[in-house]
Parts: sequence; structure tokens; C-alpha cells
Amino acid sequence: MGKRIGKQTVRLEHPVGILASASIAGQKEKDGPLGSDFDVIMADAEWNEETWEKTESKMQKEAVRLAIQKAGLALSDMHYIFAGDLLNQCIGAGFGLRELHIPYFGIYGACSTMIEGLSLASMLIDGGFADHAVAVTSSHFCTAERQYRMPLEYGGQRTPTAQWTVTGSGAAVLGKTVDVPHITHITTGKIMDMGVKDANNMGGAMAPAAFDTLLTHFQDTGLSPADYDLILTGDLGTVGRDVLIDLMQNEGFDITDNYNDGGCMIYDLDTQDVHAGGSGCGCIASVLCGHILPAMQRGEFRRILAIGTGALLSTTSGLQGESVPGIAHLVAISGKE
Repeated sequence: MGKRIGKQTVRLEHPVGILASASIAGQKEKDGPLGSDFDVIMADAEWNEETWEKTESKMQKEAVRLAIQKAGLALSDMHYIFAGDLLNQCIGAGFGLRELHIPYFGIYGACSTMIEGLSLASMLIDGGFADHAVAVTSSHFCTAERQYRMPLEYGGQRTPTAQWTVTGSGAAVLGKTVDVPHITHITTGKIMDMGVKDANNMGGAMAPAAFDTLLTHFQDTGLSPADYDLILTGDLGTVGRDVLIDLMQNEGFDITDNYNDGGCMIYDLDTQDVHAGGSGCGCIASVLCGHILPAMQRGEFRRILAIGTGALLSTTSGLQGESVPGIAHLVAISGKE
């Protein structure tokens, strides 16, 4: 158990490098503050496909292809791929990646899926079970609306706490090296359920999970917010972001100087009508792969924490009166040496 620290944290014996990353985004994301950082901007919601679901599959496939190309590797060099999305039975990943012929692990962590994938891929590589692996996920505004809420044509009103599902995808290729940004620690989250039943307040539902995972990471490692240049959550939005700040403050940890949330970064909250911010698997995936990791390559960040946040609900659970459990997974990433 020499790699384990404390209750939920793993320290990798051989830090796993993020060899390359790629990002794809939609038009609304292009118009946000990070618009120029994404590798590919889709011309429209269909992207020459017949359905939005097929579009989302294409997003994952093309993000993976581009990331592997940027890493200077081939599809055949990948030993495993970890992928998932928000669609029923993860059809975005399953149909999108079937022609790549990479050994496939389909995973579901809701909007925490990208960090879950990075965690599992890193542990496989550190354990000597793979030389290279890929993590990828996606979300699409139109597919999410069709599945979770109502037809777009209905024109339903959104509550102030509601968030806008990001149309985006991110893929990262991992291998053994410290000459690029590399993953050093993994803190795996627990399912946290504080009884929130409002599916339009996912930030409030997920914030306790982000708090538990972040606090556990500091307790397990003995580190503090000051040890990191950036603490990034996936998609808490403005509501969940403020809750997390308050919860950490109550435990004696001030994260206000170096904390941000992908759902608050990807859109201009003043000019784009997204209410509480962005959400979706593609939120942290595109922000991390399109904006943060390239910034680390340039030396703008030395050490970061990336925390994927997910709401583990479904259309069925909501109709049955269930609450909205949250999950948060964390990876610590250090800059290239």
C-alpha cells in the first residue's frame, strides 16, 4: 500500500505525463472568454451529421484523433481508452470510438468523467499495465436538453440556478514522462448526498462532494491551497462555486486567491445568457484540454488541482422523487520538469 496516502489519495510512483491534449467546442463556447483556445470550432450544432447524438460521437472521435496526432503517436500505440458522456448507455463514446479499435473502458461519472478517466488511465500506466492511454469525454447542449429536460422547441423557462450544458469535448493522451505536465496525485471522491432534489441546482448538489474531496486531499497530503497555482473545479457554476468557498473557509482553508470553476470560465456570465454558468462533461474537458494544459506547457501554471464534479441523477431518478447525489474526483498536475 506504499502508493496510498491517507484515506483516499494515491501518490503515483512514476508521474504520468499528459503528452498532448485536444479540444472541440461549439459556437456559443467560441463566443466566450476562452474561444480562441479551442483546437476545433464546430460550424453549427449538427457538424454535418444527421442527429445531435451522432454529432457528439463525432466530437469524441475527432478529439481523440487530434490529441494522438499532436502527441506524435498512432492509434495503435494506445493500449486503452477511457471514455464516457451524459447520454443513456454512453452512446456518444461507444458509437464514436468504435472505429478506432482501441481497447475501451466505458465509464460514467456524470460531469466528473474526464477526471475519472485521467485517474484510471494514470493508475494503469503507473502500475505498468499500459504505456499509453487516452481519456476523453463530451457533452452537447442539444443532446442534454433532449434527454434531461424537454424539446428545445418548447421554450421552457430556466431557473436562476440552472446552468447551460457546454457543447464541447476534450481528449488527453497519457504516458510515462515528466517532460510535460504530469499527474502526481489522485484523490478519488465519495458519493455525497445532502438531499438536494432540485435538478436545476446541480451546483448546490455537487458542491459538498467537491468540498469533501478537496478537504480530503489536503488532509491526506498535508498540503494547502497555497501549494497550488490553481484549484479548478469542473462545473459548479456561480452557485456551487460560492458554496465551496464558504465550506472550505469554515474548515480554515481560504481558496479565494487561486480558485476558479470551469463553468464560470467558459462563458461570459455578464453577456451570455447562461444563468449560473456552464455544465456538462465537456465543460472541464474542454477547459482543461484547451486552456489549462497548454498554459501549463507555456509555464503559466506550475502546480494545479483539477476537480471533476458530477451530479449522479437520471431522468428516471428525478421522476421517482430521488435526490441528486454528487461526486468529485481530483488529480494533481505539475508542470514539465
